[in-house]
Amino acid sequence: MPEEGLPSDEGRVHGIDAEGIDTDEWNQLMRHLEATIPVYDKVNSIVTLGQDSRWRRHVAKSAQPGMKVLEVGCGPGTFAEHLAGVDLTCLDPSAEMLAVAKKRIEAARLARSEDPASYVAATAESIPLDDDSFDRVFCLFSFRDFHDKNKGLTEILRVLKPGGKLVICDAGKGRFPHGLLGRLWMATVVQVVARIVTKNPDHPWKWLAKTYVHFGTIPFYRKMMREVGYENIRGRLLLPFLMAGKLSGEKPKDERRIKT
Repeated sequence: MPEEGLPSDEGRVHGIDAEGIDTDEWNQLMRHLEATIPVYDKVNSIVTLGQDSRWRRHVAKSAQPGMKVLEVGCGPGTFAEHLAGVDLTCLDPSAEMLAVAKKRIEAARLARSEDPASYVAATAESIPLDDDSFDRVFCLFSFRDFHDKNKGLTEILRVLKPGGKLVICDAGKGRFPHGLLGRLWMATVVQVVARIVTKNPDHPWKWLAKTYVHFGTIPFYRKMMREVGYENIRGRLLLPFLMAGKLSGEKPKDERRIKT
């Protein structure tokens, strides 16, 4: 039986594929992600050549003051701490990640004289929040780690307001040639940097390479989003190094157009 909040693994041929991650592999991944917390920002900044903060600023422009915003897979709060002027909810399956995120985000919001954010321990596949609640939902480098991407996208669509938008930013993967270059980068530069910074040959960034190998392409996930029921779907690689990809889609204003 899968853990509470996780869909069944029935029908999954491999432990990890473009559509998701089975329960055993996903639980291992969560433990490895929690192990990244002490050096999360440092390693990510080095291996992205300092572009990760630029990507986050770019994505954050989609949120306007006064909006109700949900970040799914908030991790240690690297993105959410900079979301200013919004009614913010942060969701992550890891209580350890949420604890770090809350301390970091609340310090930033207090400095801006903003109300506290809300924090929810849950998976993307089972979001314990009301239908039609959010103007924006963000997934910053967390979509790749969803247990079941179709189910996660469906749940996010449910909690979006009609006309609301989902914005995903994750490791960039175009079609085959670009994906091959990404695999080489993950298998070499990322591994060397993570080993040096963590001083651990069995560092958790080995899982980053593993999930990237099985991660689908931007066209693959555009198609998945369309099948779930999103409209106005966009997807592209981000400049200057094409190391990250951005996907976005909107919930139809006419909910009769949402596929069931």
